[in-house]
Amino acid sequence: MLYATTPAHEKRRLLRERLASGELLRFPGAFNPLSARLIERKGFDGVYISGAVLSADLGLPDIGLTTLTEVAQRAAQIARMTELPAIVDADTGFGEPMNVARTVQTLEDAGLAGMHVEDQVNPKRCGHLDGKEVVDEPTALGRVRAAVDARRDDNFLIMARTDIRAVAGLDAAIDRAKALVDAGADAIFPEAMRDLSEFEAVAAALDVPVLANMTEFGKSELFTVDALRDAGVRMVIWPVSLLRMAMGAAERALDALESEGNLVSQLGAMQHRADLYDLIDYQGYSRFDAGVYDFTITKE
Repeated sequence: MLYATTPAHEKRRLLRERLASGELLRFPGAFNPLSARLIERKGFDGVYISGAVLSADLGLPDIGLTTLTEVAQRAAQIARMTELPAIVDADTGFGEPMNVARTVQTLEDAGLAGMHVEDQVNPKRCGHLDGKEVVDEPTALGRVRAAVDARRDDNFLIMARTDIRAVAGLDAAIDRAKALVDAGADAIFPEAMRDLSEFEAVAAALDVPVLANMTEFGKSELFTVDALRDAGVRMVIWPVSLLRMAMGAAERALDALESEGNLVSQLGAMQHRADLYDLIDYQGYSRFDAGVYDFTITKE
């Protein structure tokens, strides 16, 4: 009932423990708090909160328009709804190194298990679009150092994302990833790798976990979890997939409503009311109410 019972510091500790084991962890992207609960129920390892999804939820493109306040508030709503660790996209840290430091502490307070900060020029672009620009290495390292220095819980995961592969090639991406690790990054998110061999090369060059972004319609092929595991990847995200599925279903339903006048033809594609109530835990709330309102008022 209400929210998760596992405190944030324990989620972070457990995430670190599982990452240290060397297994591959799967983080589908939640587009709202209820979808985070569904991700947990289906047996995944964590929840990812995408900047692209948060932007799209506001009707905005993913070009750095969202604020730290907006991201932290929505991320907190999602993270508190699940026992799983939640990792959030912090874009370029929402400013200069001091802003990055504030971002880390704000996201710690919001109950997140970790975040990633990237090396794009601000305002950033979606990682699988053309025309990206990256900052110079001292600026990128400064963001990571600020993040690491600012955190108060050592188990809060600071991941560094680098977009330099699209600008300067794979060797440059590996060199930057190494420098980011030296600056204190706990994990590396190499964006827009072209094939499995590139993921394998990055993973082989580093002694920290590597994350793969399996976003649809992007630069990377949609590799299976097994293939990524064999390539040395230790975390995989599907950041926008559930939102895309939900919006596709919503569009089809609206088309049916327009053409048919009702949604009878779409009932089989809907989540049943009983399943929704089960996911929300209506029965738990009902039991709680019964325990509180267990008296009657009579007139003397």
